Amino acid sequence: MTCTLDLYTDYLISSTGQTSATGLSRLLGGAVSHDQVTRWLSGSYLDSEQVWRQAKPLIRRAEQQRPADEFAVLIVDDSVLEKAHTDPSALICTHWDHGQGRFVKGLNFVSLLYQAGALAVPIAVELIEKTEAVWDAKTQQTKAKSKYTKNEHLRAMLRVAQQQVAYRYLLADSWYASAENLNAVRALGHHFVVALESSRTVALSEAARAQGRFQAVDTLVFPEEQPLRVFLRSVQPAVLVTRQVFTNKDGSQGVLYLVSSDTTLNQAQLAAIYQRRWKVEEYHKSLKQNASMGKSPTKTPDTQANHFFAAILAYTKLEALKLKCGIGHFRLKAQLYLTGLKAMYQQLAQFTA
Repeated sequence: MTCTLDLYTDYLISSTGQTSATGLSRLLGGAVSHDQVTRWLSGSYLDSEQVWRQAKPLIRRAEQQRPADEFAVLIVDDSVLEKAHTDPSALICTHWDHGQGRFVKGLNFVSLLYQAGALAVPIAVELIEKTEAVWDAKTQQTKAKSKYTKNEHLRAMLRVAQQQVAYRYLLADSWYASAENLNAVRALGHHFVVALESSRTVALSEAARAQGRFQAVDTLVFPEEQPLRVFLRSVQPAVLVTRQVFTNKDGSQGVLYLVSSDTTLNQAQLAAIYQRRWKVEEYHKSLKQNASMGKSPTKTPDTQANHFFAAILAYTKLEALKLKCGIGHFRLKAQLYLTGLKAMYQQLAQFTA
């Protein structure tokens, strides 16, 4: 018996603790040695191509079964897997986590998620590796920098996705709302629904834009329950902007500004489409809690990257099981855990008999 990707991803799904080469070997009763697992992790090369290959059959099946009035969206977001106690490298280093609003040491990755109906699977994932040395005149220090920005990764992924899937909208938070990104989406023939920073400026007419008369979106007066038709600084066609007020868990109120290139949408439709972006948050959570993404003690960039992509592929396996069994990732994992507890309870009963 040898270590394979299928075997390793099953182990990641089944595990509830640290995942290691020794742990997998013990689970299989020594049928695969820990050295075999280590060699497999060191010698494999997993990347975004495998992510697409595993997602493709699920997407094609969903496309065949989709009702005529249903459409797919792509969702882009990045996340940092914290690795505070792992030795730093080009892969494990300090990244700005805009979700937490602070710098975090760990592994940073950008995902492009396909979502339609019950299906939500990554079709492209890129790791942010800081391999470039850059002199910072302000701090008088040399800093590590990635060769490509997250926005450059997004545009590259969208160009590849153009040949792979049909979708109607790209959904993203304000980090990806640059004019260059929005123009790239429109050039590919798709629409966008993205969040805007409150300081982002717009013009109320083409004439105002030509004259340089812009104002921040948080100064706009919105019609009752209707989006406002405006013009962004470097995006040629008119867009819709809407303002949503929501209540946080602590009782405070927050405001979300959304912009869309689809000027046929009303307020409710625009909000409903953007709500689908929440699927990427569920994806990140399941990766870390159900696919053992952060539970490996791997120490080299190659083994760390391979374990990371194996966890992505384990997530897609969970998504396939969700569709097959009709239960979500967390419930499925809970059932696996309960089965393990029952086996341990029975074994204990035998020991004490």
